[in-house]
Amino acid sequence: MTTPVSDLAALLRSISPVLNNGVFIFASLPSATPLPDVHALATFREHEGVTLIVEEQRALQAGLPVLFRAAWITLQVHSDLHAVGLSAAVAGALTRANISCNIVAAAHHDHLFVPVDSAHVAVAVLQDLQRQAEHANAS
Repeated sequence: MTTPVSDLAALLRSISPVLNNGVFIFASLPSATPLPDVHALATFREHEGVTLIVEEQRALQAGLPVLFRAAWITLQVHSDLHAVGLSAAVAGALTRANISCNIVAAAHHDHLFVPVDSAHVAVAVLQDLQRQAEHANAS
């Protein structure tokens, strides 16, 4: 098991974005609705309802309402949950490229959900962010 990284410069030098296969959707169901057995990648309960992130085919088969179609990018660096600035740096780089991003932080990695049509550009933007951090470290 790797040690989580908390230093922002080290995180950015090591983000190593990977585009996962598939298309994923965000859906929302009322809180009282039983959750369908769709093998959700993630769920989050809010006052207004439960958000699910599900592989698109499974979601469509279950009749889930599609709010957002997304590509899933994983940052391979083992980021510390106490780290400061990674989400802001990633979101800032994608903002400058006019790419929306929904970030999910898990225990080992950060996961980005971007519009399907922007997936490859988003990965390129993140790779450029990593190169800039590597170059800044070499200077």
